Amino acid sequence: MRATIFTFCLLVSAHAALATDIGVVGLFPGKAVLVVNDSTPKTYSVGATVTEGIKLISANESSATLDVNGKRQTIAIGQHVSRSVANGSVSVTLQADGQGHFVTQGQINGGSMRMLVDTGATMVSLSAADARRLGIDYKKGRVAYSSTANGAIPVYVVRLNSVKVGDIELDQVDAAVQETGMPFGLLGMTFLNRTEMQRNGDQMTLTKRY
Repeated sequence: MRATIFTFCLLVSAHAALATDIGVVGLFPGKAVLVVNDSTPKTYSVGATVTEGIKLISANESSATLDVNGKRQTIAIGQHVSRSVANGSVSVTLQADGQGHFVTQGQINGGSMRMLVDTGATMVSLSAADARRLGIDYKKGRVAYSSTANGAIPVYVVRLNSVKVGDIELDQVDAAVQETGMPFGLLGMTFLNRTEMQRNGDQMTLTKRY
């Protein structure tokens, strides 16, 4: 059984002074090796309670999903997630990849979706194949045209029930579906405009505004 080794931190707090730090140092199918508040690494099976209010929901060789006070968070390799409710804010911190891009594992209408943060994209965008996988009847959307390097292409404008990245979940988000292939979705400005964006080196923090 092959393990994927990496590290991330998940900060959960009902108050800043009561934050719990969780580091993932290994992943197996159905199991995750976690470090809680700098303690000795411990292997947890899916369904186990990690600490009060935090439960391991699923794990594979690329990500782990935790239930944090009733909310699910899926963390991909290299992604840092933070949650602070001390001042009512909810945020997620993303780590740049080797090309300087911010790619994150999120959810659209409750289904898993890998997305690239793209401030040049007017809308959240996804392929027709992903739309069908997520149960989106995109053909009922409004037809529009999007400018690309290969010229203008037709897209279908739809409204997504929800888009979630880390602990940030937004409802009723406009998106464009294109029938040409895309390696991943684009986290465009219909999502990003509803967050505050702050970049610090190879990290980007998004904080929910409304």
